[in-house]
Amino acid sequence: MRQQLLLLCFFLTSTSLFAQNDTTKLDIILSKIKFGAYLETYYIYDFNEPENHVRPNFFYAYHRHNELALNLGLIQAEYETYSARAKIALMAGTYSNINLAAEEGVLRNIYEAYIGTRLSKNKNLWVDAGIFSSHIGFESAVGKDCWNMTRSILAENSPYYESGIKISYTSYNEKWFLSGLLLNGWQRIQRVEGNQTLGFGHQITFSPTEKVTLNSSSFVGNDYPTDEKKMRYFHNFFTQIDFSEKFGIIAGFDIGTEQKETKSSEYNIWYSPILIARYKPTQKIALAARIEHYNDQNGVIVPKTTQNGFQVTGFSFNFDYAIAEKLLWRIEYRNLNSKDDYFVRDNELISTNQFLGSALAISF
Repeated sequence: MRQQLLLLCFFLTSTSLFAQNDTTKLDIILSKIKFGAYLETYYIYDFNEPENHVRPNFFYAYHRHNELALNLGLIQAEYETYSARAKIALMAGTYSNINLAAEEGVLRNIYEAYIGTRLSKNKNLWVDAGIFSSHIGFESAVGKDCWNMTRSILAENSPYYESGIKISYTSYNEKWFLSGLLLNGWQRIQRVEGNQTLGFGHQITFSPTEKVTLNSSSFVGNDYPTDEKKMRYFHNFFTQIDFSEKFGIIAGFDIGTEQKETKSSEYNIWYSPILIARYKPTQKIALAARIEHYNDQNGVIVPKTTQNGFQVTGFSFNFDYAIAEKLLWRIEYRNLNSKDDYFVRDNELISTNQFLGSALAISF
């Protein structure tokens, strides 16, 4: 009997120790996982009053007219240790419905999903594989991170997301960030059917001071089936300068070329310059003005429906008010003018598009 009691005590003690060890391991793992969420609702009144409530076809975010809508609802979890990291972010909203329309099934609801490992014990050198936010440009689908309520035309018509593998390096002083990418295509999770050509990209970011950022990003690839192959070469450059805590500017320029036909030595060119200025008179208020031009006269990115193609110049004004630390209210007026009568109002083509919109965003 005594031996049985001793064995029982040993079993209970051992079980308790193992349980404590498992709990400790679980606590360590959970301590390295960060959870987050983001919600952004909006209302836009387009003065051209589209009857189907769909705004012009080159808008992929905030594209519904005269209705309350969810642009982006996002939940995410991130895990990171010294040698490994991973992220999964799922989304819903009008942004994902239209921007990922070419993807299949649940892939339309993935914002990011990747796994990475450190390649060096002493250097900040990583390789990541999966679905990422785009390495191109200074704007993303998350509105709170952008100076304007709606995205610029150049952001709307260059990749928001990408899938593949990338190697990245951040210098010890964090002034340099370098990456090289092998991609499934131009804003693609799945490859185009019949396409056997991988895409390539690079990103170089240099921040000589905390107030200045210079960025160069590129894409090289083919976004068509192999028997219709047309190589595309694209480059994005931007600089952000914060002159003070209250005032800053972003200047950017996109330029791309694509073969006119398969094996052709002639190329179509599109380009887009942009300038944004932001002023923050108080901690709660921010004002932003944007001027931009987009020229795609041969219809490489925006389908050509007029003689001179898509040539649009626009400006916008933005007012932000931080209601609370994580709650942001925004108002924007935007005016676009086309070289040709590109826009539609009352079933007639006109050269202008104007809208007034508001958005409410919360993150936690």
